Amino acid sequence: MISSTLSVSLAVLRRVMIQTIKNPAIIIPSLAFPLVFLVAFAGGLSIVADVPGFSFKGGYTAFQFVFVFTQTAAFGGIFTGYRIAEDYESGFARRLLIAAPHSAGILLGFVLAGLARFFLTGLILWGIALVAGMNVLGSPLEILAMWLLAANVSIASTLWVAGLAFRFQSVDIGSFMQMPVFILLFLAPVYVPLALLTGWLKLAATYNPVTAILAANRGFISGEESKALLAFGLAVGLAALMALWAVRQFHRAHRSVA
Repeated sequence: MISSTLSVSLAVLRRVMIQTIKNPAIIIPSLAFPLVFLVAFAGGLSIVADVPGFSFKGGYTAFQFVFVFTQTAAFGGIFTGYRIAEDYESGFARRLLIAAPHSAGILLGFVLAGLARFFLTGLILWGIALVAGMNVLGSPLEILAMWLLAANVSIASTLWVAGLAFRFQSVDIGSFMQMPVFILLFLAPVYVPLALLTGWLKLAATYNPVTAILAANRGFISGEESKALLAFGLAVGLAALMALWAVRQFHRAHRSVA
């Protein structure tokens, strides 16, 4: 059963990656948005680093890069959701559900596809940031932890949009796939540390799980102490919650074609 499930998931992964290679336009949006944000934030807002109370050893480019990197991880999942919805609209997903010996491999395959998209765009983003002179003060182990934490964000994002795609089976819900993810991301300390936020935004950021994830990854990239266990616990918990949602919607979709 395990080998059969794995073979189904690898087949789904292979199909998504072949689509991406044959049509590079598929991956451009998930890379273009983070690059625009990196240029706009790290370049145009670099003067924010001179604000009293702002202290980040890695510099403002690295500070903003962590947010953009996390955003890239989330986008890897979101744009994978579009592919799932398109498969339903074309009728391919229904045929796949009927043909797959172990349908659980389908969901796993889409999660792997989301991770593959994230790692591909993440590597490109890292290359551009390093060429632009970003300071990386963390150790190789800390950078690896940064990637692993972002990977959990990608998994949670993929499972969220997969659940929506399974339930509504239409690309018309594309904006709803993105909106909750954008809200979580931008209600975190994007431009300045949490300590410099005020009012309702500080209250929202304090209880936003993305805040802990950003803080941990900013600690990793700058070689500073961070609450890594809290961040990983929140990220894994969020991914587990989204897994319950996605599996429930997947079974609902499976029953509709059974």
